[in-house]
Amino acid sequence: QVQLVESGGGLVQAGGSLRLSCAASGRTFSSYAMGWFRQAPGKERESVAAISWSGGSTYYADSVKGRFTISRDNAKNTVYLQMNSLKPEDTAVYICAAGAKVAVIKEGVVGTWGQGTQVTVSS
Repeated sequence: QVQLVESGGGLVQAGGSLRLSCAASGRTFSSYAMGWFRQAPGKERESVAAISWSGGSTYYADSVKGRFTISRDNAKNTVYLQMNSLKPEDTAVYICAAGAKVAVIKEGVVGTWGQGTQVTVSS
């Protein structure tokens, strides 16, 4: 019911910032909770952040609290991940996902995955 396309990844120095975007297709975008995941080479996929359909509820992994902010603009069918104070350990492929609610998205239970965008943080 929804297709997701990420953008905004790239190279950045430690301490810098990036803003990722995830554009969704479909008229029912606002009905979905959204989340961001990441997977580094040799590591398991981990949840990073999630946001409810209304934007009223959010989740952040402990490793990114205070540095990353998830937001959404339902009029533009887009969810964002603002990443500040980036660290080399943030290097990963970042993947957007859509699901039923924050509580299950953060566990990896989603209906749709995007293709991912590479974020590389150099020291």
